[in-house]
Amino acid sequence: MSQAEDIESVDEDGVIESVSGPVVTAADLDARMNDVVYVGDEGLMGEVIEIEGNLTTIQVYEETSGVGPGEPVQNTGEPLSVDLGPGMLDSIYDGVQRPLDVLEEKMGTAFLDRGVDAPGIDLEKKWDFEPEVTEGDTVEPGDVVGVVEETITIDHKVMVPPDYEGGEVTNVESGEYTVEETIVELDNGEEIQMHQEWPVREARPAGEKETPTEPLVTGQRIQDGLFPLAKGGTAAIPGPFGSGKTVTQQQLAKWSDADIVVYIGCGERGNEMTEVIEDFPELPDPQTGNPLMARTCLIANTSNMPVAARESCIYTGITIAEYYRDMGYDVALMADSTSRWAEAMREISSRLEEMPGEEGYPAYLAAALSEFYERAGKFQLINGGEGSISVVGAVSPPGGDFSEPVTQNTLRIVKTFWALDADLAERRHFPAINWNESYSLYKDQLDPWWESNVESDWPEVRQWAVDVLDEEDELQEIVQLVGKDALPEDQQLTLEVARYLREAWLQQNALHDVDTYCEPDKTYRMLQAIKTFSDEAFEALEAGVPVEEIQDVDAAPRLNRMGTAEEWNEFIDEIENDLQEQLRALY
Repeated sequence: MSQAEDIESVDEDGVIESVSGPVVTAADLDARMNDVVYVGDEGLMGEVIEIEGNLTTIQVYEETSGVGPGEPVQNTGEPLSVDLGPGMLDSIYDGVQRPLDVLEEKMGTAFLDRGVDAPGIDLEKKWDFEPEVTEGDTVEPGDVVGVVEETITIDHKVMVPPDYEGGEVTNVESGEYTVEETIVELDNGEEIQMHQEWPVREARPAGEKETPTEPLVTGQRIQDGLFPLAKGGTAAIPGPFGSGKTVTQQQLAKWSDADIVVYIGCGERGNEMTEVIEDFPELPDPQTGNPLMARTCLIANTSNMPVAARESCIYTGITIAEYYRDMGYDVALMADSTSRWAEAMREISSRLEEMPGEEGYPAYLAAALSEFYERAGKFQLINGGEGSISVVGAVSPPGGDFSEPVTQNTLRIVKTFWALDADLAERRHFPAINWNESYSLYKDQLDPWWESNVESDWPEVRQWAVDVLDEEDELQEIVQLVGKDALPEDQQLTLEVARYLREAWLQQNALHDVDTYCEPDKTYRMLQAIKTFSDEAFEALEAGVPVEEIQDVDAAPRLNRMGTAEEWNEFIDEIENDLQEQLRALY
């Protein structure tokens, strides 16, 4: 049965006049901007994006082959919205929040027919509701009225919808309810259910944005150590094909210490999303030991899915993230990739015959990117609590050219830049983040956290590493001209220290059981061990020991095994002691 036949609340009040790919023009349609409509005899879902006189332009979220002029168009009168409520975690959606497993059951195949729909959450399932308010309590928009156990990891907090007035509770009882049953009644007649709807293009209301002071701990040394991201911050990962964008984002989704992860596969290849969909249910959560999917929501809109749904999937993801933020959770959103989203906007814009901007992208590209990233942040919530959304967007510049419009406009917005380098990837240095091009503007505001939670001298040790890597970059130009042996011994030793920084600290094996995740204490201890080698080695050099003898000490190569050591604390202690003994024995 088509969507058009399922909807009783709409009238056949328009007809198709022309079809151009996912863009359909309808005549005599009584509609407003962003209304959801159902197009053609099959009832294909679409959204109004332009109204001019008697003609309404619609972007359709499904393949439009076979749709022709004269077929009906029906208007729902509602904007594109997502279903919010318990059941979104451990789910996999397409770009407009249709659950893929439910659609597959309906079709009996993984190849989905057009015109098939399903609600974003299960409307029949009963949830065990425990109230946190009693009769006579006064509640306001955003207040938590009760809790249900959504997954083994996450308690779903049922809130007064932000567009309600609030009032005094007149009736509330614990028990098992579906998401559409009333669980709380207020004296003004308002009834609260677990189910909410929210238009995806409109940010959910929140209070003041705060300055983030706590890092999103990713477990990746180069990111936590050199270019940290704050909880509530924004980051971009640009890089050419094969440089590791998707693996890097998957590592962040697996290991970051956010409460909730929303992963958006936006226009990426189907085999990459298949890997994500197959891997995530099998992965244990490092925080709880439960399945990682118990705190993850996946949105899969691959490159072979309709281009219009790709344009909307970013908004679907950020709206779901805002909903969990309103519960007081720290949410991490991964968008892979915003370039494919921008390409979808470019395609639709060209079909609308809008004036193109740079490289054919719409003139409002920068505004659209800003609108998306500005929905991230650490917020004072309207119920008085705190919550955050950290957004990490992958960018896929054609040919690795960072000067193209999507990368440049993204860099003007985000505060953390992890630049992936094809040369590093070719040398099998992963993660292939170029430490000379990357940066983070959160360092200063996050340093107090590192000083109080890890070590008080963290900023000084990190700055030492940055200085050594900068010096190595300058020396490499000389080495390419005259060779390493022509350098003074102190500069040769600097290159040796920098080599251990690169190989032992900045490199990290995402596929190794131990090295895939590195906690902050271990990140610091590993860097401190390399600094110990540097300090002791330069002491020996000043005492007249030849640089060759310093490089040949037995303990130094063991620095490369720190990341994979299971008992890393004892291992690093042993290396530091051996380095001091062996280097001091040389003079």
